[in-house]
Amino acid sequence: MIEAKEVRKHFGAVQALGGVSFTARDGHITALLGPNGAGKTTLLRTLVGLLKPDHGSIAIDGVDPLKDPMAVRANIGFLTDQFGLYERLSTCEYLSYFGELNGMQGAALRDRIDEVSQLLSMDDILHRRSKGFSQGQRIKVALARTLLHRPRNLLLDEPSRGLDVMSTRALRNALSALRREGCCVIMATHVMQEVTHLCDDVIVIAKGHTVAQGSPQELCRRTGIANLEDAFVSLVGTEEGISA
Repeated sequence: MIEAKEVRKHFGAVQALGGVSFTARDGHITALLGPNGAGKTTLLRTLVGLLKPDHGSIAIDGVDPLKDPMAVRANIGFLTDQFGLYERLSTCEYLSYFGELNGMQGAALRDRIDEVSQLLSMDDILHRRSKGFSQGQRIKVALARTLLHRPRNLLLDEPSRGLDVMSTRALRNALSALRREGCCVIMATHVMQEVTHLCDDVIVIAKGHTVAQGSPQELCRRTGIANLEDAFVSLVGTEEGISA
């Protein structure tokens, strides 16, 4: 479970987060929705401990990432908007490297690489160097790295961007499997179809503040609007940064 209470973050005179509070539960996929510039990426980086909040508290399975960052990072997977692939390494070599950094080795590591490869339908690129990979292939490799050490908490920053239809289906199947295993997943996205068909809960932020939290159906009932996209626009007061 991931909890945030009144989290605030400034960069000089710029307020990135002005007071964000929410609870993301185990066994749920929670969407993080907000217009461009709402603070979604800053929030994800603060949750994982890459940024220090100016105010408020964060708990990942009851652990403060500032007080015990290694314990938190051992049980969290973070997919950022910067993949950091090593283009001279094959996908398998790249995953082996990160697996060893997480204390994995030998047959257990090889078996886990095979598992995530099958989960994400990436057998065709497993032994290819990443130089020249498409955007979708790069995202698959980065997501495989994120899942490799079996984290119980996942923070995903727009994981479906650049994916084709079949890759998007593989991603959705993977996230559904992780939900069944009891993982806590927070996914920043602009794609309303993903939220409607995949997510159990939605956190809406705007201008660095929590605007609403609830299931897609609850947000529609709250606004009196049947369509989630229109309900979102009503909550944040802007149509910026929305995709169908």
